[in-house]
Amino acid sequence: MLKRFTKEERGWIYYDWANSAFSAIVAAIVLPLFFAGQASTAFVAGGMTPAAANTHATALWGYATSLATLVCALLAPVLGALGDYPGYKKRLFTVFAAVGILGSLLLGFTGSWPLLLIFYIISNIGFNASCLYYDSFLNDVTTEDRMDLVSAYGYGLGYIGGSTIPLVVALIIIQFGDKIGISAEAAARISFVLTAVWWAVFTLPMLKNVRQRHSVPREQGNLMAQSFRRVGRTALDILRHKGVMWFLIAYFFYIDGVGTIIHMATIFGNAAGLESMSMMWVMMVVQLVAFPCAILYGILAKKIGGRNMILIGIGTYCVVCLVGLRLHTLTDFLLLGALVGTAQGGLQALSRSYFGKLVPDERSAEFFGFFDIFGKFSAVVGPALFGLVAQVTGVPHAGVVVVLALFLIGGGIFTFLVPKAQQSIR
Repeated sequence: MLKRFTKEERGWIYYDWANSAFSAIVAAIVLPLFFAGQASTAFVAGGMTPAAANTHATALWGYATSLATLVCALLAPVLGALGDYPGYKKRLFTVFAAVGILGSLLLGFTGSWPLLLIFYIISNIGFNASCLYYDSFLNDVTTEDRMDLVSAYGYGLGYIGGSTIPLVVALIIIQFGDKIGISAEAAARISFVLTAVWWAVFTLPMLKNVRQRHSVPREQGNLMAQSFRRVGRTALDILRHKGVMWFLIAYFFYIDGVGTIIHMATIFGNAAGLESMSMMWVMMVVQLVAFPCAILYGILAKKIGGRNMILIGIGTYCVVCLVGLRLHTLTDFLLLGALVGTAQGGLQALSRSYFGKLVPDERSAEFFGFFDIFGKFSAVVGPALFGLVAQVTGVPHAGVVVVLALFLIGGGIFTFLVPKAQQSIR
């Protein structure tokens, strides 16, 4: 399957395979439900009603997700600028990948809901910061005409490998572990250790085969001060190039919707009364659907254009939100999951490659720092608003209206304000 790719492209693609275990097990499926169970039990013991406890747990998860992404968003531009100096991109990538792996490992050694939130925040920061450098390496490992395909294969392999194989193992342990003396809590914690090991092992091809080809020359003086100055210059470059500016604003809104659905789906289903184990298996189906669809997005982008495929992805997510408004049964959740799977990887992959084609290779990490800050600040807004609306109204379904609005705003800006002809800063 990967024979058509160079050694560097394959090494880069494998990091999606590696870190997708975190996306599936920790961020989206097992940990949200495990946390909700642990926190709700503690809240009920403290005097809350079960309904209030579930709502409070949903809100806390949204706030923790927002806090982790806020930290990354604030650091992203400077981290990106530092990464463009010779040799720094690989070093910083390695450090933050290690932080994410360690945070995931620590999740396996506690059942305390406050510690679960703390270790989740740590692992989330490591994951997101490492992905900033990973995304910017796209300009180092491939050419502009291959970016859509390489980016799409990264997401596709992430779904079929990192998001499916360790997830299946984790779900089998969780569902059948009691037959060999493994409690549900122990099984969940084993899945977090499995995530850390998988992430570490399959990061090795990236560390071995990928290198920084493009960089900016290092000037005399304080490196951090230089980075801050370069951040200012890059911000001005973005403001001067309206196509780039409007794309980032559109991306801010629609990727917020994507991230909110990823982080809140299972905990939302839990609040709606759906059975946890069934939701986990449905989420695995999402990964299986997303694998061919992500690759298909990359192939179709070459035929009808990345812009058109991005709009198709946004439209699909609007339908997802309409399904979510009436989610009450497992069948509804299955339909919602299948729809998400058709668009999730493709929309994210083509957004990444669309932006990669706009920016200069030697400053890719710096520009992807801004790409990251728009994506991460959006992820601060979405889960927090979702949690707040659910908490204020007492109706978890009400949060879906916020998500639908994000997709409509992002899609409108991308349609009417982002020029049809890509205008790069190269």
